[in-house]
Amino acid sequence: MGTGALLAPLIFVVICLVFGAILKSVLKKSKFPYTVALFVFGISIGLLDRFSLLNAPLVKSAIDFAGNMDPDLILYLFLPLLIFDGAYELDLHVFKKSLLNSTLLAGPGLVIAMFMTGALIMGVSYFLPERGQWNWNYALMFGALISATDPVAVVALLKELGTSKRFSTLVDAESMLNDGTGIVLFMLFFGVYSTAGISELPPLLNFILVVFGGALLGWLTARLTIWFLKQFNEDEAVQNSIIIVASYITFILAQSYLNVSGVIALVTFGLTVNNVGRPRLKPEVNKFMVQFWELMAYMANTLIFIIVGVVIALKVDVTWRSLLFLLIVYIGVNIVRLLMILLLFPIMKKTGYGLSHRESFILAWGGLRGALGLTLALMVSYTLDIPEEIRRQILLLTGGIVTLTLAINATTMPWLLQKLGLAKTSLAKLNVDYSIKKQISDASYKYLDKLKKKEALQDSNWEMVEEYLPEKVSAPPLSLSVDILADIRLRVLKKEQKVCWELFNEGIISRKSLQLLLATLSEHYDRDGHLPLSYRNWMFKYYKEVFYIRWFKKIKLVRNLFDKYSHEWVINGYDLGRGFIITQRESMKLIDEFINSGALGDKAKGFLNELKQEIELNMKNITDVLTTLSAEYPLSYRCGVTLKAIRMLLANEKRMINQFASDAVLSSNEAEKMIDDVDDRYDDLTARHINQLLHRFKTSNE
Repeated sequence: MGTGALLAPLIFVVICLVFGAILKSVLKKSKFPYTVALFVFGISIGLLDRFSLLNAPLVKSAIDFAGNMDPDLILYLFLPLLIFDGAYELDLHVFKKSLLNSTLLAGPGLVIAMFMTGALIMGVSYFLPERGQWNWNYALMFGALISATDPVAVVALLKELGTSKRFSTLVDAESMLNDGTGIVLFMLFFGVYSTAGISELPPLLNFILVVFGGALLGWLTARLTIWFLKQFNEDEAVQNSIIIVASYITFILAQSYLNVSGVIALVTFGLTVNNVGRPRLKPEVNKFMVQFWELMAYMANTLIFIIVGVVIALKVDVTWRSLLFLLIVYIGVNIVRLLMILLLFPIMKKTGYGLSHRESFILAWGGLRGALGLTLALMVSYTLDIPEEIRRQILLLTGGIVTLTLAINATTMPWLLQKLGLAKTSLAKLNVDYSIKKQISDASYKYLDKLKKKEALQDSNWEMVEEYLPEKVSAPPLSLSVDILADIRLRVLKKEQKVCWELFNEGIISRKSLQLLLATLSEHYDRDGHLPLSYRNWMFKYYKEVFYIRWFKKIKLVRNLFDKYSHEWVINGYDLGRGFIITQRESMKLIDEFINSGALGDKAKGFLNELKQEIELNMKNITDVLTTLSAEYPLSYRCGVTLKAIRMLLANEKRMINQFASDAVLSSNEAEKMIDDVDDRYDDLTARHINQLLHRFKTSNE
């Protein structure tokens, strides 16, 4: 093997990442999707190679390598990274509420689309005699592979467009879940020509096994991975290596050995690691993981979209007649998806978060196809038992529809969102944004006045300095409605969420308290800020459960049985309450900043004062609960206060060590050893049995 062939993969990766960085920089202020630009670049270099317009042998061999990649290699190399990253970022609460609608689209919806697409192909081939080699088996096989939206393409687009969390989760979840359905249906017809796809089970039972088997495998590997992560809790690099390895093992086990859905296994794996494992990891590890997976997803996206473009440019043969065939099928596939969604619309609008008519059109138009469909088409093209003309047409249609959905659907999505009013910024949001920008602007001008008084800066050219001040913003029309109240509530809730994670990262609240506090925020996000801030049913139910069992203390026979249970509830309840008080104080500061800025006008102060009253009610309610806790369970309450004091002491020690390391007083190795010592003491604290602490308190009291 020559040097060129050996270096081809490396050269291709370098070319992709260099041009990806250039495109990312060029498109920074453009609305043109980055992934589409990568796809166009891939087609361009593929065409240059195909028509022998490249004079660099090494570059040509690199492009040839990408264009002739085994379809299975594309699946196994990129999907574990991209699907895990997408699932890891899904909000479990939003995902659960969107699950029924996502399942409708990925299950019955995909079956409907497959049959309608198959009928479309048979109809077109009837009117175009030269396409007449199609039969129902080939048509339905194509319908299965082309009806499944591609998770890689959809996830990448939604990230760039910044659509609402609820809607993007629905689209994201559908694209991931329908991979399982799509592959099962595809293999049902493709298996006739490939022994690898044959299953002795009935189709329905096989489908259930693929979906639920994948989910079970993902959950099991996630739990095992979380256990391993806890064993290496001091090393971020090792933990991320474990997650990468576990992602690939999950996918390989599912696809190659257990014949279940690899993507559904990865989705379950990512959701479990995110929602069960993430709060158990140390803050430094979580921060490192977020940055690391952002980098991995960026690199994988860059490579896969360029590869898809290269494959289409090198493999697909185009004639004018085939272009007409492609255009008809492309239009038909979009109509089929719209009809499928309209058929399911009466159910979808009443379940989960619901679905509006405008969102249904976006959902239909946003059904992008990408690497997954093309990979299945490549598998067909390599199967000699299928007639050559059918193989060629399936590759042409799939490659063409991938190209057209990325070139037309993806690029026009921002325009369509704007036209349908789904990207329109509300007047309430404009007012709140103006308030924030005005505060920044006023602070900048005040700081400039201070700078002008500094003797060391007297020779500055102040006219030039003033050019770098933020632009003055004009006030939008004041929206004195419930919308502005809801929008400010959402800002306050976002602040609360940030404070919750900060408290957890600093060791001030426990993992249990973090989860409960975040759960109360989910209720408000579901209602878009239209619930009062004082509505915290989810959290206060926790305390009702504690007081519900207090009468057991009077029954001697069962008192000991409930001692440990009640102690843990009280300790967690104290921790939760103190954390909630801190978040409410920070929320009050934010409201005061809005009031003091005056940017929303005097008339808006009534709304802001209403929010202050809601926060004050929260603080009163939680204070009353903590007072009752201390009276009803004095020993457990004291234990909770002591545990909190220890956590805060250790958190302060860690902050000091990090500060000394930042100031170069301590070397990184010395700081790491000292932090490990703090972590060991913290682990010892959390592992210690509650009753041991209580026994110590009892002894000291005696």
